[in-house]
Amino acid sequence: MLKTAADQAPRDTAPDAEHRPAGLWRELLALPELAMFPASAVAAALVSPKGSPRPVLVLPGFIGSDQSTLPLRSFLWAIGHRPHGWGIGRNIGPANHVAAGIDRLLVRLSDDYREPIDIVGWSLGGVFGRMLALNRPELVRQVISMGSPIKLDRDQSNVSVLFELMGSVWRFSSTPRKHDVDRIPVPSTTIWTRSDGVVPGLACRQTPREFAEAVEVRGSHCGLGHNGAVLRVVADRLAQPDDSWEPFRIPTAMRALYPSFEHPGHGPPDDGGSSARRPGHSRDDE
Repeated sequence: MLKTAADQAPRDTAPDAEHRPAGLWRELLALPELAMFPASAVAAALVSPKGSPRPVLVLPGFIGSDQSTLPLRSFLWAIGHRPHGWGIGRNIGPANHVAAGIDRLLVRLSDDYREPIDIVGWSLGGVFGRMLALNRPELVRQVISMGSPIKLDRDQSNVSVLFELMGSVWRFSSTPRKHDVDRIPVPSTTIWTRSDGVVPGLACRQTPREFAEAVEVRGSHCGLGHNGAVLRVVADRLAQPDDSWEPFRIPTAMRALYPSFEHPGHGPPDDGGSSARRPGHSRDDE
């Protein structure tokens, strides 16, 4: 069963503008982002590095379903990966059947492919992905989250009322109001935007450390799965070899698409810095 991260101490959150979502009206940007998806996907595919085909579990955001992740999964399939939806219906929150279902799915995919699975999660789906990594790190190769509030007080969200309603219906309203899954035991990339109109952008940014990076993009929360800059990051991360990890490197010509990118122990992303070994590998393996 998927457990909550009780061992992750919640952080104190100041009630200032930085810890609140942007205006909900900013989510209107998702419409042109979706309209631009075909061109954005082609451009991202042309400039992304090619790696080995990877089995990828794609988890939708709150109230979303596999239909919402279809464009992203189509892009991943087109560049050679083996993406899987979650097949549970709508993401109504951390209900028992959702937690049990994604746990069983992760185990089945890992057994079928005989290797750890890459997880790409959108919004609440990314939080679920990080919790899976906490509970079953041996089955997860990496977690890539898009607009996922990994450290949040529930009242900070612009959809908190809807979340509370789902909680009362599906009986998960007793879950902690604060959660913090900033630190997980597998490589991870958090993709976030200051223009997020659903949750605070900074709540979606993990603390940079070894094997953990944060990449800021421009755009809306609801458009992250169609955002060309996000597609480029996801494709790049999936292309990494199993035996090493290095931070996302932004070509100079694309710097305008990424306002900030954070990772410890390395120079600028395009400086050709050295790579690091993945957890569980030693230099003696070379």
